[in-house]
Amino acid sequence: MSNKISIIGAGSVGATIAYTMAVDSIASEIVMVDINEAKARGEAMDILQATAYGNPITINYGGYPDIEGSDIVIITSGVGRKPGQTRIDLAQVNVNILKQITPELVKYAPDAMFIIVANPVDILTYTFIKLSGIPETQIIGSGTMLDTARLRSYISEHYGMAQKNVHAYVFGEHGDSSFIPWSRAEISGASLDVFEKSDIYKSFEKIDKEDALEYVQKSGGKIIADKGATFYGVAVSVCRLCQAILSPYDSVAAVSSMMHGEYGIEDVCLSVLNVIGPDGFKGRLEAPLTDEEVEKLRHSADVLKGVIKSLDI
Repeated sequence: MSNKISIIGAGSVGATIAYTMAVDSIASEIVMVDINEAKARGEAMDILQATAYGNPITINYGGYPDIEGSDIVIITSGVGRKPGQTRIDLAQVNVNILKQITPELVKYAPDAMFIIVANPVDILTYTFIKLSGIPETQIIGSGTMLDTARLRSYISEHYGMAQKNVHAYVFGEHGDSSFIPWSRAEISGASLDVFEKSDIYKSFEKIDKEDALEYVQKSGGKIIADKGATFYGVAVSVCRLCQAILSPYDSVAAVSSMMHGEYGIEDVCLSVLNVIGPDGFKGRLEAPLTDEEVEKLRHSADVLKGVIKSLDI
């Protein structure tokens, strides 16, 4: 089956997404677009040569006209976080970049599924929905997919349990107002409380929920301080979303989308459980939350709305 995926932005995140996608044979054609054409050309050549022992794939670089016919367009372009910066600090700069490129994306790939990855992802997803005129069914932000991966890694390491058996999510903003709805956390169908009381695991120290949230929220900053950028985790998360969109079956993921009254929240993009598949974004699973968790989700929405009000969108 032929699948064309275009990646806007050939920086560390965009290039790592393209490499991961090529190695995992997710697409048959990848197009890389960057304001620095030489960077996109070099990344495309480097990645193509890394596929010599894999399945056939076409990897090109070019301009916006070359994204025509894309099944998926992934937007990573923008200024990356520097040590000590929050994602929100980047808001107006990256909103301005998105405003500049949106007309080109809409012109050449109006039927594509768009995945917003650049930060602050929730703000940029909201901006793209408002400016593009593209139906909401074709737009998602990577949201808390990465946060969720970090949480599952934390739980998996704590119990020595395979990550594929851990079903827990991070909701809200991809940022400092995110939270973990522990009432939804399960390990192979057993709630965390039931799991921790089982004969096999009752001797284990219980999960420190505050430490888990700090790990989720602070991992990105620590990695940026140590090596300058994060890109492996987000690349795998985005590739997982692409696989879900290209699959014949629906999947559930914590991604960012426009809220329309769910949990009492409207006119803001943040992450809850969403159904995505071959028809794009299909809607939300309004999973039951405790009153405290609903309040945390609404607080996250209010934080994002406050940022939106301060911006020129």
